Amino acid sequence: MKMKSMYKVGKFIQMALFSLAYLALVSGAWADGEHPHAKHDLAKASQNPVASLISLPFENNATFNNGTEDVFVNILNIKPVIPMGLTENWNLINRAIVPVIYQENSPNDQPGEGSLFGLGDIVYQGFISPAKPGKFIWGLGPELHIPTGMERLTTDQWSLGPAAVGLTMPGHWVIGALVSNVWSIGEGYNDAENVNALTAQYFINYNMKGGWYLSSAPVITANWEAEDNDDTWTIPFGGGVGRVFKIGKQPVNLKLAAYYNVEKPDDASDWNLQFTWNFLFPKKPK
Repeated sequence: MKMKSMYKVGKFIQMALFSLAYLALVSGAWADGEHPHAKHDLAKASQNPVASLISLPFENNATFNNGTEDVFVNILNIKPVIPMGLTENWNLINRAIVPVIYQENSPNDQPGEGSLFGLGDIVYQGFISPAKPGKFIWGLGPELHIPTGMERLTTDQWSLGPAAVGLTMPGHWVIGALVSNVWSIGEGYNDAENVNALTAQYFINYNMKGGWYLSSAPVITANWEAEDNDDTWTIPFGGGVGRVFKIGKQPVNLKLAAYYNVEKPDDASDWNLQFTWNFLFPKKPK
């Protein structure tokens, strides 16, 4: 790995470790008089993709060894979640992914190219979900990809398909999966290639005392349009640790995780170091 990339990795790790050290010192920040299981319940709600909980996660993914020149790519996903009550029995959970991407300069870049920093393609998901679910919680809806990205950071295609989520939350556990597949709509822009892509994320969380939890939530992808079958799948494996706590009166969820790609396209990265800072806005009791 090049020295410039190593420097960026070091700074990222320092930031993540500093934040985790800080959250370990704020165990007394939870207000007196609140239910002793408040942090535990809020942690489980924040791990439920279709919970009636407004949240604003900032998920930073630092990836290494991209392409033949081992360049560094950093993707900050801003992922707001806004639930809406449709009826007494049904909710609409609006979820978005807004990627802000930095792609390091490669020695093989053509003149006028080089490093890139800008917006990628925005993703919208809208899940219809029961307002009063049973032991099995579920949601169904569309997933729409909008070609908002800058040059080289976009598919130049509108894409649409179904998305589904299912989970259960027994005891200290939150276990489930979110799956979607999208196809390109129309011809696209600039002779863009067709899109036919699967995204599957399973999540396994174990919640402990004090708002701490262990988590594994890798995102598995398949590009069904890949010319080489060896480039179809990206399958990461790993996990991390997080904690729900308060800064003043604001509940937040902080998580640090690492994933190694056991299967990937030839030019994809080996490692993803993920750091998430999630602002939580639970409903106030009536």
